[in-house]
Amino acid sequence: MKALDNLTNEELISLQNDLEKELNVFKELSLKLDMSRGKPCKEQLDLSMDLLSVLDKHSNLICKDGTDCRNYGVLGGIEEAKELLASFMENKIENILIYGNSSLNVMYTMIMQAWVFGIMGNTPWSKLNEVKFLCPVPGYDRHFAICEEFGIKMINIPLYEYGPDMDMIEEYISNDESVKGIWCVPKYSNPDGYTYSDETVKRFARLKPKAKDFRIFWDNAYTVHHLYEEREKHDHIIEILGECEKVGNPDIVYKFASTSKICFPGSGIASLAASINNINDIKKHFKIQTIGYDKVNQLRHVYYFKNLLGIKSKMIEQAKIIRPKFELVLNKLDKELSNISCIRWTKPKGGYFISFYAMNGTAKEIVSKCAELGVKLTDAGASYPYHNDPDDSNIRIAPTYPSIEELEIALNVFTTCVKYVTVKKILNK
Repeated sequence: MKALDNLTNEELISLQNDLEKELNVFKELSLKLDMSRGKPCKEQLDLSMDLLSVLDKHSNLICKDGTDCRNYGVLGGIEEAKELLASFMENKIENILIYGNSSLNVMYTMIMQAWVFGIMGNTPWSKLNEVKFLCPVPGYDRHFAICEEFGIKMINIPLYEYGPDMDMIEEYISNDESVKGIWCVPKYSNPDGYTYSDETVKRFARLKPKAKDFRIFWDNAYTVHHLYEEREKHDHIIEILGECEKVGNPDIVYKFASTSKICFPGSGIASLAASINNINDIKKHFKIQTIGYDKVNQLRHVYYFKNLLGIKSKMIEQAKIIRPKFELVLNKLDKELSNISCIRWTKPKGGYFISFYAMNGTAKEIVSKCAELGVKLTDAGASYPYHNDPDDSNIRIAPTYPSIEELEIALNVFTTCVKYVTVKKILNK
């Protein structure tokens, strides 16, 4: 296949005409395909249907300590649920709090508490002249949306295969007291699929922020989400909370996880791991905020998964369903777009996304063109604070939700749009 860079103007114009004809064919199909969010598909959800009936196999809803899960009480979660979540978060039970169904909601709550009440006796963020957050990019759009809602100024930090630019992070937090936190997705990051190196985690644990209430928001959303079984050991990262304790810096991190993409999204259980000092500070508000989260749901998950082995077994089944979709995307991109030197894409071994980097200045037009043809993608720029990708290059591909057949059609549309917009851009130059 001749490289696009080597085509003459006449060849480019001819190619553009051919691509326009292909786009017109797609338009006639009246497609309605959605690759905009990282949602599990029906087949993944079907794997967990027994979760709905598992309580029928047990004569009561009484925990081993005598707690009746049908009643009020038990702030922070039942012991069995703490044991289950602690096992795959790699933390001690005393460092775990169990919340409701969404880890995103827990993150929002922690920002809200810092905003209204302050952290560990420090000034509430709402009373400060300015609050800043460091944001490795590209990143998770919902993290950035939380900051935007509270008026927190976001600062872009480049993200590499080994993690974010730690030199920049250390420079910011050691000199600017208004920098209060950083968003991190340390394993199979959203959307690049990168996993932080040991050195990166160690540098995080050793941060010396000027702000006493600086916190790392460590969103370990994909901790067990391997696409390949052999990746579990290869992609294991140092446990951040233990590393922070080891170096005498235990209070610097909030760590989040949930079962949402392990079983039913929106109906799982979410948790936070933190130092005892942080846990005690959070609990002051916990007892006002709630009488206790859904203990019946917590016990249901305990009965269903039983232990960490049960969780890992479920994730192996999940991977069998979604791995062919990731491989289809990567093979299609390689086949159709490898002759264009100005674009690239990541090749993740876990998580939920593939990050595509189009020719600078073309991402918005590509996404818009796909939408015109009935293929919905995440908005271009969504992976950056304020929806502003300075290069207008990044597009997040979410392969899990469509069927294989739908995904193949969507990829045909996508790759054709990429080629068409890229050729158009080159000709306009």
